[in-house]
Amino acid sequence: MSEVAADMNTEQLLRRIEPMPRVRLGHLPTPLEELPNLSQTLGGPRIFMKRDDCTGLAFGGNKTRHNEFILADALEKGAEMVVWGAGAQSNNCRQTVAACAKHGLDCHLVLSRAYGHDAMQGNLLLDHVLGASVLMVDATIGSQLDDAINKEASRFRAEGRKVYSWDRAIAKRLAAASYVVCMAELVDQLAEQNVEPAALYVCSGGSTGAGLALGKAALSLPWPVRNILPLIWPWDEQEDLAHIANETAEWLGLTVRLDAADIDVRNTYVGEGYAKPTPQCMEAIAILARTEAILLDPTYTAKAMAALIDHVGQGWYSPDQAIVFVHTGGAPALFAYSDELIEMIPSIDHG
Repeated sequence: MSEVAADMNTEQLLRRIEPMPRVRLGHLPTPLEELPNLSQTLGGPRIFMKRDDCTGLAFGGNKTRHNEFILADALEKGAEMVVWGAGAQSNNCRQTVAACAKHGLDCHLVLSRAYGHDAMQGNLLLDHVLGASVLMVDATIGSQLDDAINKEASRFRAEGRKVYSWDRAIAKRLAAASYVVCMAELVDQLAEQNVEPAALYVCSGGSTGAGLALGKAALSLPWPVRNILPLIWPWDEQEDLAHIANETAEWLGLTVRLDAADIDVRNTYVGEGYAKPTPQCMEAIAILARTEAILLDPTYTAKAMAALIDHVGQGWYSPDQAIVFVHTGGAPALFAYSDELIEMIPSIDHG
């Protein structure tokens, strides 16, 4: 860690964030729930889940927190329209459309069909129900899709619209700040339950993980934040998350800085690629559903839970330890993966 701030408590950390522009969208703080049936099934440590699938906005998820800061920036800049984009079954886009609907902004989505699952189901169906206009493209997520989003944003600007669109330099730090808040919430909840975890697991390759890492550093927490990647980007993930965390720290007036070595990233649970389920993630969906009645999605949270289950099985944690899983939402996507669920989850009727 290249520069270390004096120890802060959660109240001091939250005071740094309070002056920042923010709109209220989520049901916060989200619950911290113990999962005793899962722990018993795995024969492992106590497992706690931070229920950010319960943020409340159009089926919830981590992007609701992100949008509290991103949408505030859009409104401050006088936007009347948001142009956004991701994959066809994007949880991000579903929550962004919902946030726009609550604040009277039009929302235009540029969605990639490159990963399949573009039938009118799951998140894509909800995008339309929530009032988005949608352009489907073949671009892959990354620079190709960014170019397509910028092209659409320019088209609307040429028509005289006041457009707010994806800008990595701005959106990443705004979104990360929301997960500094989440970490402060979590630390207070753990203290109330007298729990000191051995690790935290989250599916992230961007702002969510960067914000949690920054919160960990600012609060001098001894346990790791394990980022389980849902896809492999063509850049150094540790460097990127540290960069996002440091830009966020500067914006919030925090002196703490992170190096790449401070970021724990795991890319071995992606499988064949983004949005492609693995047998392990499908098993994780079934285990959580049948022990705790909690639904995961096959693109993000189930792959992170597959990592947690694998690590417990390898003996990383003793039965008297505790671990935390941050559930970032995504259950609506399950409906778009019905064929894979029928094929890969045992005891589902194939007839």
